Amino acid sequence: MIDSALLERLGLLPAPPALERLEAFHKLLLAHSRVTDLTKVPEEEMTLRHYADSLAALRLGLVPQTGAVVDVGSGAGFPGLPLAIAAPGLCVTLLEAREKRCAFLETVIRELGLPNVTVACARAEDAARTGMREAFDRAAARALAPLPVLAEYLLPFVKPGGLALCWKGPAVEAERADGARAAALLGGRLGRLAELGLPGRSHYIQVIEKTGASPQKYPRKAGVPAKNPL
Repeated sequence: MIDSALLERLGLLPAPPALERLEAFHKLLLAHSRVTDLTKVPEEEMTLRHYADSLAALRLGLVPQTGAVVDVGSGAGFPGLPLAIAAPGLCVTLLEAREKRCAFLETVIRELGLPNVTVACARAEDAARTGMREAFDRAAARALAPLPVLAEYLLPFVKPGGLALCWKGPAVEAERADGARAAALLGGRLGRLAELGLPGRSHYIQVIEKTGASPQKYPRKAGVPAKNPL
């Protein structure tokens, strides 16, 4: 079960209909994790490390109640699914390259009846050269890569004036200078570093502001950003 008392103490408890859907998602995640590698987080830590961690972006005002969001490297659906459940006015695209995880995400959408969520099964570098390019108000990624790599993954999806949101641990401080240089090449600039305020965890969202169009040469071919960061 999700610890709703903890979410309430943190100011993250969604309204009852959304909480019911969040509980249904949680049950599906536990059931499917027995046969598919979806998460290594122990169940007793999931409320804090998965759900609160995702929903904090709403409390901080980094994700609006409406608009288009892409969750890059969505994995088991974090942060995209909790955000879509808590803010049904959002249109959320879950971008994931692994087919088994895409199948799980499709199952969640179908079982929960989430008309505001779609799945795109592709690598970020390839998807950013489709109609998804500069189509989103927010691009989010959680625990995915160092900041310069995240900038190249995320910024090509973001409309000018939008934000890339990078969930990071304490290592973000050492990555900010390189992240700022990469952002500048991609039509962005480093914004605020927002602490999530979760007990016992040093977790942040590094904001990258999209100030202009990303040059067409970015992102580079699949695999290149991770091997040779900007």
